[in-house]
Amino acid sequence: MEISKALLLVLSLVAATYFLQAKAAGVYCSNPYTRCYRQYIQCPEECPSTTDMNSKNKVCYADCDRPTCKSQCRMRKPNCNRPGSACYDPRFIGGDGIVFYFHGKSNQEFSLVSDSDLQINGRFIGHRPAGRARDFTWIQALGFLFNSHKFSLEAAKSATWNEEIDHLKFTFGGQELSVSEETLSTWYSPNKDIKIERVTKRNSVIVTIKDKAEIMVNVVPVTKEDDRIHSYKVPSDDCFAHLEVQFKFFNLSPNVDGILGRTYKPDFQNPAKPGVAMPVVGGEDSFKTSSLLSNDCKTCIFSESQAEIDSVKSEIEYAALDCTRGASSGYGIVCRK
Repeated sequence: MEISKALLLVLSLVAATYFLQAKAAGVYCSNPYTRCYRQYIQCPEECPSTTDMNSKNKVCYADCDRPTCKSQCRMRKPNCNRPGSACYDPRFIGGDGIVFYFHGKSNQEFSLVSDSDLQINGRFIGHRPAGRARDFTWIQALGFLFNSHKFSLEAAKSATWNEEIDHLKFTFGGQELSVSEETLSTWYSPNKDIKIERVTKRNSVIVTIKDKAEIMVNVVPVTKEDDRIHSYKVPSDDCFAHLEVQFKFFNLSPNVDGILGRTYKPDFQNPAKPGVAMPVVGGEDSFKTSSLLSNDCKTCIFSESQAEIDSVKSEIEYAALDCTRGASSGYGIVCRK
């Protein structure tokens, strides 16, 4: 009888292990421009899934462009202390890892990233208290030009902050876009080259632009504590809801430009002064665009015709790929054994 119980226990453990393995996720690297192209990367035991209903839990993440081709656990919200981030008023961390501030001007748009097939602009909001020489500014909206698409997301203006209200607004092709307020709800563009996924029901999303970028976005207010520490002196009728953003780029050209984009150039020399508590970088006139969805700044290199050509090439390259269900935040395709 004891032998039967032991055998039953062993069989149960084997079955449980098999069940867990069957549910374990991995990432198939489908982007032909990454180092790990066509490799399947298994997720760690600590975070066996690429998604989670609880935004406070870490998920499986595989950067298919790293030489090691390994996965790791990470949060699904912006990390304002890592490269590619743009947070606060606004503080950037470039692709070179250097921290710098770009203040711009309130109610104006600036080129954040400009490449031949991708343009990302930011709209700055803010105000200037009496006696101050410049505006306090924050990034309120992002505009994207890609594959002949025009897409935007923004933090809606609000007098007071209520976390139970979704402050995110989206447009695609000039029309308002609705994304269901459910955790992990997803919207795709008609060609599935743009994806929006809600990390939480409200105010937090991940935008994936096929083969080009992943953007993690939070909407946050200027809090009373922020106001006290920095002496913003924000008015009572505006909490200055703004974006915290972290970008991950793929296949940028050596000619990429923009406030953040140029820091990814192989030979870029960052003008931010080392050792300074708040290194400010200028150049507003070089990056200013006429609108959120324009590519007419002095340093803009985006070309709609080139973007269309690259889009056709991408569709041809992907026509023969296997394991094509779902995307893993732009890094690859989620597969299950």
